[in-house]
Amino acid sequence: MCVQLPVRALDERLADRVAVFCTQRDRFIALAARRGKPRTLRIGITRAEREQYRELLKTLDLGLEDRLTARVGLLSGGQRQALTLLMATMNKPKLLLLDEHTAALDPKTALKVLTLSAKIVEENHLTTMMITHNMKDAIKYGNRLIMMHEGHIIYDVSGEEKKNLQVSDLLAKFQIASGGEFANDRMILS
Repeated sequence: MCVQLPVRALDERLADRVAVFCTQRDRFIALAARRGKPRTLRIGITRAEREQYRELLKTLDLGLEDRLTARVGLLSGGQRQALTLLMATMNKPKLLLLDEHTAALDPKTALKVLTLSAKIVEENHLTTMMITHNMKDAIKYGNRLIMMHEGHIIYDVSGEEKKNLQVSDLLAKFQIASGGEFANDRMILS
């Protein structure tokens, strides 16, 4: 959506209005909260909504509740991911897709975002699909693990068998399925 669109790519006549609108966290959260609901032409956010968003941001424990009107571009990668996760789950989706949502984060921040993801998923009872190349995370999070190679499922595990898995087990399964070649160094190093 708007956050991923560079301001310089916008038509110059719209850049100021669109950039301010899209980078104001309180308005962006309001758009997420109103997704799928009837809307009016009213642009403003009520005090009650602002307080609700402040309380939601407090749950992230990242100090964002006091920076509601700050530009999203000034946030760290972890703060952006946490904010995006919060907005994506405000209206309780039927399926939450997390596509390598920690790939560009440092290990400490990635752990915080993964912990937050697990907390939100558990509290809201969300069906979630997390795509990752990090085998430790694939083993640790969720109740089912599906490993794919060249578009085909090569391993599907859940329950006690998943709980007892080690990274070396996954590497062995992948090595057998791929004919001994590792397609990605990140898998070996994870």
